[in-house]
Amino acid sequence: MSTLQEVGDRDGWRCWLCDEPVDPDMSVNDPRGPSVDAVTSAKPKKGAAVPERLAHRACNTRKGAVKAVVPWPSHLFVVDPAPIVETVERLTRKGGREVVARCPSRDDADEAAAWLLDRLSRLAPDLRATTEVKPGGGQHLVTLVTR
Repeated sequence: MSTLQEVGDRDGWRCWLCDEPVDPDMSVNDPRGPSVDAVTSAKPKKGAAVPERLAHRACNTRKGAVKAVVPWPSHLFVVDPAPIVETVERLTRKGGREVVARCPSRDDADEAAAWLLDRLSRLAPDLRATTEVKPGGGQHLVTLVTR
């Protein structure tokens, strides 16, 4: 198990759930204080290390022992967005490509694709991925592609 300082330094002192800064000097008992979340979306193999991520105490408590949800921001015009955490887990295991959102305009799709890559750079820094935006059916599809 890593120390809070090690996990915080590795994650750049940003909460993996809400993507907001975490103050390393705040009390761990404060809702905005730092905590380490043992990310257990699937049962780890025997002897495998459970990944640890930095989270605010309140974000970690709110998540509890259920699957984490990383929301798409409300300012993006995205229709039928894919669940980000599950998509990242699938692409990490299998690779490939997956449509993650539909948008009404190219500008909306480009903005969503840029946001997603920026968010993934902190959420899943080891995932080597790009995005593609292609028109289809009167809308624009945002696809996440692993390299």
